[in-house]
Amino acid sequence: MTKDWVLILGANSDMARATARRFASAGYNIQLASRNIEELKKESEHIRVKYRVEVQEFFFDALNFDSHADFYTELKEKPSGVVVAFGILGDEKNARRDFPAAKTIIDTNYTGAVSILEIIAADFERRRWGFIVGISSVAGDRGRQSNYLYGSAKAGFSAYLGGLRHRLFAAGVSVLTVKPGFVHTKMTRDLDLPEKLTATPEEVAEKIFSGVEKKKSTVYVKPVWMLIMSIIIHLPEWIFKRTKL
Repeated sequence: MTKDWVLILGANSDMARATARRFASAGYNIQLASRNIEELKKESEHIRVKYRVEVQEFFFDALNFDSHADFYTELKEKPSGVVVAFGILGDEKNARRDFPAAKTIIDTNYTGAVSILEIIAADFERRRWGFIVGISSVAGDRGRQSNYLYGSAKAGFSAYLGGLRHRLFAAGVSVLTVKPGFVHTKMTRDLDLPEKLTATPEEVAEKIFSGVEKKKSTVYVKPVWMLIMSIIIHLPEWIFKRTKL
């Protein structure tokens, strides 16, 4: 017997696909939403055949804020859970010189997520059930010179998810903040990432699924990141300013 629907926003990323498959393996029906419908259709067929659940595909543009209300209204089957998996790292150095590039980083990682989640949260609050998952980043735990534009957007997203969690608790809606750290994906395949600090998309998916099941508030996919970021967060400013992080 299949369960309810889970909506995956930004469903063409490696982490999103792994997450969709993990929920499908537990019997959930899946709604995949992204800008590339052709890629979504391929993934839909894979999930449909392998896991024997229903799968739907939808066009969704995180940066087209005016379309978000209609997008959600037009979902015939309203989801019991949503995973916000879209986001971009961007080119930090270029974004410092080019504000439109910086704005794209901010809007993709923060504004677009807030826009669609406020619509979904209102529905979940009214129905008094459901779960929300936001994939944030350890980069948001403290601003660092290497990626402070991306990090500031993720910091804002984490703070937003914390406030949303506080708001929706009384309605029985859980909100999970996920901080993956480094992840082996198509975008990072040319990078020399430290193996012990780097997760697979499947590890991220498993942490998301178990975090939802246990109604956790925040999870670091690799627990070592919690220790690392705790040290970075608590470094006195006079020391931190002299680091090259």
